[in-house]
Parts: sequence; structure tokens; C-alpha cells
Amino acid sequence: MSAILTLENINYGYIDGGYRREILKNLSYQFEEGTFYTILGPSGSGKTTLLSIMAGLDKQESGKIYYYNEDIETKGLYDYRRNKVGVVFQSYNLINYLTGLENILLSMTETDNELPKNRKELAYALLNLVGIVNTKADRLVTKLSGGEQQRIAIARAIASNVDLIFADEPTGNLDTATEQEIIKLFQMLAEKYGKTIIVVTHSNEVSQLSDKRILLKNGILNDIA
Repeated sequence: MSAILTLENINYGYIDGGYRREILKNLSYQFEEGTFYTILGPSGSGKTTLLSIMAGLDKQESGKIYYYNEDIETKGLYDYRRNKVGVVFQSYNLINYLTGLENILLSMTETDNELPKNRKELAYALLNLVGIVNTKADRLVTKLSGGEQQRIAIARAIASNVDLIFADEPTGNLDTATEQEIIKLFQMLAEKYGKTIIVVTHSNEVSQLSDKRILLKNGILNDIA
């Protein structure tokens, strides 16, 4: 498999009470295409910070990030965020006054990637793919359950035709049964559609279902056997 995302000597820290706290220390790792990863780590280890940096939402102090061997800063973080990655948040971050379908259609306007002309048909298809039938797709997202809203958030993340999906504690607000359904979606996206999924989680149960488990501890990433 080819590497889709490469981290090279990433450093990040901040001042806390007059002392500098190092969060990421010369962190290097390579993520492969079509693989479902979970990142575990102690509370405060920097998992969300790392995810934000990898997604281009925050910036490392030093080090390089390569998307298919191209420096994302050289290419431009705006282009990277707009056209290369999708992000799924624990709190869904959907637009509450829109329907599920409208949330997907809006996300399709925020990319330069090539999409089919009939975007509404594609949006319904993506929502069906993640288990949202058309009648529910046409409802305001506030009228849907948490699990259904998270499914829409996942559809939104892939609607711009990206291959790299980040998710920050995407099952943290869900019950166990719904959590397992969401994880099955990630497995399907990796196995059937070749997406690279990188999930930050505190749940060992979630991580057991991923292709590769990684531990963030003392500022570095290491594979978990």
C-alpha cells in the first residue's frame, strides 16, 4: 500500500503556569491508503491536538506533513482542508436549521474536487450508504437521533470526494449499539471504498475493531501489537 499521509518530526507544545509543556516530540508516522486507524492515549496526551494538526486545523511548531509525498504547507493548507480531507466531530457540527440532505449539498459547494452534475442524487446516495433513508434525509437534523446525526456527519465528510477522513471521538456521545454501527461504517469505507480513516478515541472497544491501533504517549506514536 502507498502512504497517503506522512508525519515527519512533528513538535508542538505550550506554556502552562510558566512552564513549557511538550505535547508532541519529534513525532513521525506513516498512514497507508485504505486503512482504518485508531489513536489511543492517556487523557491530556495530545490526541485531539495531533488530529487537528493532521487535518490542517492547527499548525505544528516544527516538522513536516506530507499528503502523497507533497508538503501540505507548500501546497497550501486551505487547499488541503478544502480538497483533501474530511473531518467528523464528536458534536456532529451540522447546521441545525438545514435538513440532512441540505447539509450534504452545502458541503459539496465547499470543494474544488470534481463531482457529478446531479449532486442531489449523489447526496441521497451517500446518505443511503450510511443508513439514512430519503425520508429522514429530508428532515431537519435536529429532528434526528444522535446516531443519525453522526451518520450524516460521516456522509458530509466524504461528500467532497476525499480519501482521508479524520474523526475526533465520533462515538463519545452514542450508546454502545450505535457506536458499533458507526464503527462498521468506518470499516466499510476503508475496506470497500479505499478511504483512510483516522479516529481518535478513548475507547479500547472501538480501537479493537480498527485495522491498526496506535498509542500516543510521551509525545510519540507507536503501534499497539
